[in-house]
Amino acid sequence: MDKPLKTPPAYAVASVDHALRIATMLQLEGALTVSEAAGRLGVARSTAHRLLQMLVYRDFALQDERHRYHAGPVLQLAEHSRSRTSQLRATALPHLRRLVDAVKESANLTIRTGDTARFIASVECDQALRVGNREGMVFPAHQTTAGLLLLAELTPDEVEAVHAPGRYAEQPSARPDLTRLKGELTRIRRAGFVVNQGRSEHGVVAVGVPVRDDQGVAVAGLSVSMPSVRYQHTELPALVATLQAAARRLEADLAMAPAT
Repeated sequence: MDKPLKTPPAYAVASVDHALRIATMLQLEGALTVSEAAGRLGVARSTAHRLLQMLVYRDFALQDERHRYHAGPVLQLAEHSRSRTSQLRATALPHLRRLVDAVKESANLTIRTGDTARFIASVECDQALRVGNREGMVFPAHQTTAGLLLLAELTPDEVEAVHAPGRYAEQPSARPDLTRLKGELTRIRRAGFVVNQGRSEHGVVAVGVPVRDDQGVAVAGLSVSMPSVRYQHTELPALVATLQAAARRLEADLAMAPAT
């Protein structure tokens, strides 16, 4: 049985959400200035400063002599992982913005870590009814568009290892039905894209394609998300073609990016 779908809390606390997003940026991407944090969140510099100071107080962040903030003791990732993810995000953002301009829906870039998928970049469209920013959010990989794309790159034995029973000792019902999942991943591998209808969030449809490095290894999933009321199955071929073209342009830029 799958985990319950994620839905925003009825009474979201903006300051908590902002602090968690900054913590995610520090963990995945490395150093931030107050101005950079404010720009990413769309808040005043004074607000960003207060949030960062609280993260420092709680050991989620550290401030250096140049007044830049880094991940603190509570947030520890390997430096190489941070820089690679940061480069992937920075390279992808212009492509996400162009994709949003082209399809008029929100766009995301997502990576997989084990049996989870993390949104590392998100650009919202400007329609009144739209899928909101997903940056920093983590879902079970088998419930997300990009997660399914990246799981489809694995062998059946690797899929078994990623979803080993020991990972679900505290919640056995959260482990997916691997027979059904592996069959689905085979179909995704053949198709080269995914259509996710309400799997990670009710009322949302997402379509995605893989993004590959210069060795042909899928490193991320590129997707667009929309309210289900706007999804038209007849437009799927054109949408997939647009996504694939965007992925190829992103791959070309990634191939030219300096090694980290």
